[in-house]
Amino acid sequence: MSINRKKKPMDPAQRDRVLSELRRDAQERRKGYRERALAKLPHICASCGREFKGSRLRELTVHHKDHNHDNNPPDGSNWELLCIYCHGHEHEKHLMAGHGGGESRSQPDPSTLFNPFDKLDRIYPPDGKQS
Repeated sequence: MSINRKKKPMDPAQRDRVLSELRRDAQERRKGYRERALAKLPHICASCGREFKGSRLRELTVHHKDHNHDNNPPDGSNWELLCIYCHGHEHEKHLMAGHGGGESRSQPDPSTLFNPFDKLDRIYPPDGKQS
């Protein structure tokens, strides 16, 4: 027994309701902090100074200065526009400083703690007598 799962065409009222919801969702997205930041700030990376236009505008990101994505004041004072490269660098600096859940670099790097030649003299002692 096969089940036919063809969708019925929407009736006009249902279609209008769906289109209305889509328009409302698009308008809400336009109110998002990225769109607000792009409307308020010049389309220039605040770090390297490159200008972005047209399709390259997608490479410009909104950086929260205090690293709190929920802090979006209406005046945009917690935002700066950074290119994707400078934005990544800014977050890496933040992690290196021991913020944002990353480990502090004041601790030794685990990759330098292991020495493959450590205790090699026990296996091949200088006097030739193995223990």
